[in-house]
Amino acid sequence: MRAWHKALLTAVLIVLCTCGRAWSVDALCLVEGREIFRLRVVNEAGGQVAVSRDGGVTWRSLGTVLRYTTQVNRRGYTASKWIAAGHVAATAVNAIHISAGYEAEQDRGVVFSILPREFLAPQKESGSFLSPTSSIYTDIPAGEGIFGGGDAPFVGSPVCLETEAGSGIPPVMTPVSDGYVPSRGDVLVIVVLRPEPYPIAAEFDNRPGGEVALVYPDGARKMLGWVIRPVGGIGRFEGSVYTGIGRLRANHAGVVDISTSPDGFLGAFQIIPVGHALSPEMELAWRRTQWMIVGPVEEASPLWEGLMPLFCQYLRPDYLAGDLYGADWESRLLARFLVDVTTGDGQRSGPDWQPMPCRRLAADPTVPLPEWADSALGQVTRIRILFPLGGGPGTG
Repeated sequence: MRAWHKALLTAVLIVLCTCGRAWSVDALCLVEGREIFRLRVVNEAGGQVAVSRDGGVTWRSLGTVLRYTTQVNRRGYTASKWIAAGHVAATAVNAIHISAGYEAEQDRGVVFSILPREFLAPQKESGSFLSPTSSIYTDIPAGEGIFGGGDAPFVGSPVCLETEAGSGIPPVMTPVSDGYVPSRGDVLVIVVLRPEPYPIAAEFDNRPGGEVALVYPDGARKMLGWVIRPVGGIGRFEGSVYTGIGRLRANHAGVVDISTSPDGFLGAFQIIPVGHALSPEMELAWRRTQWMIVGPVEEASPLWEGLMPLFCQYLRPDYLAGDLYGADWESRLLARFLVDVTTGDGQRSGPDWQPMPCRRLAADPTVPLPEWADSALGQVTRIRILFPLGGGPGTG
């Protein structure tokens, strides 16, 4: 039996064996690592959004809260159920979602969100998850600051409530618990932890049965899993309009979203775990070409939703269009995530890595996808996510 057939069969068997019971989210995305920074969001109109890179001793303002929330959404997007309460469930250029628990009857995660200023105006339609009443709105633009501009958290980053302990005494940090509902004036602190050792790249062999592996600074490779279904096309995945070509648009427990379009245009593809691909809402991923479906190498492992390194704690959107124009442009670029590809077999002199090809689409959802969209990445043989050199974080 070919390796990719075996991987797919194993995944299907796991689904059959686990059908009818909820995942134990406590076992998913066990957060460990070194703190690289923390974010503070005051849930109050006019409240500060700030970042600290010295463990909370000093803070730098990133923006202001425009509208607070006192609600949660008990019917979150499907993948939110795979992240435990009190952790970042999704990180993107157009939103941060935080898990506040699990709704067993609906088999959905309970979440609330932090949004950029563009979403303060009513959204007529949205292909991404959006819950207007359970969101903290900020004046930070999409694609900047905490929304992929150097200060974005990882999926799985722990979230705490900060309370004053008294004059001269450091604030008390209490983990957000299952069933939490935001109150006006709550001070939320997201602690961003980076795993150690940290890789320099994740590579995907874009063919059925292709290898998925991490690469470390010393050249060591760690086999992660298999490509079950390669990617060949692009789609109108919202949020790609807020980032550049070959940049991470979003990461959550069930997706890695990669932009193929320039800032201001739509165009992207997604990498999803096989368990998520087997859910009814993702049936399209088996018929269309805009998704790469991957599965873990270990037969005894779950279906990879919410698990490190692809779907928890290792990836985050990290890009600023102005990086090239700064005096420190070189260090800025080396501190960002970047995705490149090969289009040859690499048999003669090794892989010939090149920038992600520019593929963009009309933003109007009423316009059908052009025929070429389904084969826009048909020549891509390998995909590589380059991690920040030295582990980041980027410079905001």
